Amino acid sequence: MKTKIALGIFALAGLSLASCDDFLDNNRYPLTSEVSNPEFWSNESLVEQECNYMYNFFSGYGRGNSLGEFYFSTLSDDQAGNSFTEWNNKTVPSSSGLYSGPYENIRHCMSIIEGVRGSKLEAAKRNNFEGQARLNRAIQFFTLVKRYGDVTWVDHKVDVNDKGLLYGPRTNRDVVMDSVLRDLDYAIATISANNGKQVWSKDLALAVKSDICLWEGTFCKYRTAAENGYAADEARANKYLQECVSASEQLIGKYPIGASYKALYQSVRADAQKNGEIIFMKAYDQQNMCHSTVSYTCSSTKVNGITKDAFDAYLFKDGKPLALTSENKSDLPVYNDKGEYSIESLLAVRDGRLSETIDPVIFYQDMTWQRAGAMAMTSSTGYGVAKFDNTSLPIDDRQNTVKNYTCAPLYWGALICLNYAEAKAELGTLTDADMNLTLNKLYERAGLPDQTVASLTAMNDPANNMGVSSLIWEVRRCRRCELIMDKDYRYWDLVRWHKLDLLDSSVHPNILLGANASTATVKPDMKGEYVDGSFNHVRTFDARQYLYPIPGDQIALTNSAVSQNTPWK
Repeated sequence: MKTKIALGIFALAGLSLASCDDFLDNNRYPLTSEVSNPEFWSNESLVEQECNYMYNFFSGYGRGNSLGEFYFSTLSDDQAGNSFTEWNNKTVPSSSGLYSGPYENIRHCMSIIEGVRGSKLEAAKRNNFEGQARLNRAIQFFTLVKRYGDVTWVDHKVDVNDKGLLYGPRTNRDVVMDSVLRDLDYAIATISANNGKQVWSKDLALAVKSDICLWEGTFCKYRTAAENGYAADEARANKYLQECVSASEQLIGKYPIGASYKALYQSVRADAQKNGEIIFMKAYDQQNMCHSTVSYTCSSTKVNGITKDAFDAYLFKDGKPLALTSENKSDLPVYNDKGEYSIESLLAVRDGRLSETIDPVIFYQDMTWQRAGAMAMTSSTGYGVAKFDNTSLPIDDRQNTVKNYTCAPLYWGALICLNYAEAKAELGTLTDADMNLTLNKLYERAGLPDQTVASLTAMNDPANNMGVSSLIWEVRRCRRCELIMDKDYRYWDLVRWHKLDLLDSSVHPNILLGANASTATVKPDMKGEYVDGSFNHVRTFDARQYLYPIPGDQIALTNSAVSQNTPWK
């Protein structure tokens, strides 16, 4: 059965997503009064409601005033926040929804899995619903493993009297991820719908598998025992990279790269539904659910601008990087006839994604600018963020919080192309035919020349500071520019590549610098010729950040059966 997930599924009968900070508190359960009733789980409509509730697990652009997973994650080398962004963890927290929240979601998944297994539904329907729940369980465990490494594996519904489960030890993260892969394969095999932008489908499960297996494969290739708890494992890495390739191959070409980069991020629901590149999305509309992401990029709140490091990462129109281009490589704005500090000519010779991501004018404190009639804006780096703002919509619906209704892509064609190309490059099997199916489609949309494996291998950009081949560096560059400010990808990419040291601003100052403002008549805070987005702070590399600390309350509640990650002891 193919059932579209409704927009307003935030208060289904008998359901509420519990506070995420106390999942071991016995007073939180049960989710519903019917979770153990076979008749409840034999009612297809009620089971659909329980499955649709899992749509809430995807934040997209957020809901109301809550912040989503695009734009706001400024712990990277791509953005400097409107206040200084420190490491996610400096001390061990007493509690954290980042730990307990996924377990709340896993419990919901397990209620569905166990409920339908004991139901009177026909086998295909039982398997379909179980597949949907196991898909979501896989995503939640992957989220936990990314953050914490070893985690307590849950393969049955959490019961308040099940002390062995609640207080059990953590499971080896490799074992958990193998279970995640089994869940994904089960979902692909059993979910009945083939596709649909608001539907639990086989194609969505394949997209999730592509994403997760790329992460796991590269993480296992580059990890170290000292900083990640486990040594690199080439065989395991290759297994997961090949799983990524296999999943991606079933999607490439099925969700063709569209003509417009910005359309992925700025479309209202009707247009997003028609966008052939989108696999799965978080839908919004004025009647049911709005968000606030756009308003933070076009109002009086200081914009989290992109950095000089990110600006310099984009290729030029000749397909060459900054150090090798024959184009004009100046980054100096000029005043136009409107008195604006313009970078329009700089954008004209660079990767077209850059001009669709940032504004053509530099602005900051005491030198503001308005985009398409919206409020006067300032930016932390001088560079604005235009990627999410659909200027064809009414001004009030753009610049006011809780009034934005553009839809958020969650999985889409370009992402799958990037996953496939990177996995093949890491395996050493990337071909020119693969390039034509994937990266060249993205280069073409960006107004860049096609590349071959040989041309990327010979590029040899002097800026390559990752200790990888020229080919892999260029594949990573394309990913960075395509996914900038999307779903916190850049931070977690640096984790899986074992390159969090690139977020040390004392060594890499360009990650907190912005636009060249050396000829501006009104000067911002500057370091040398560039806008200073550091707020006079320095972020120093801390290897502990490769793993989040287990919250103190979880260790206390389990009488230390749940142990602390070694770097945080």
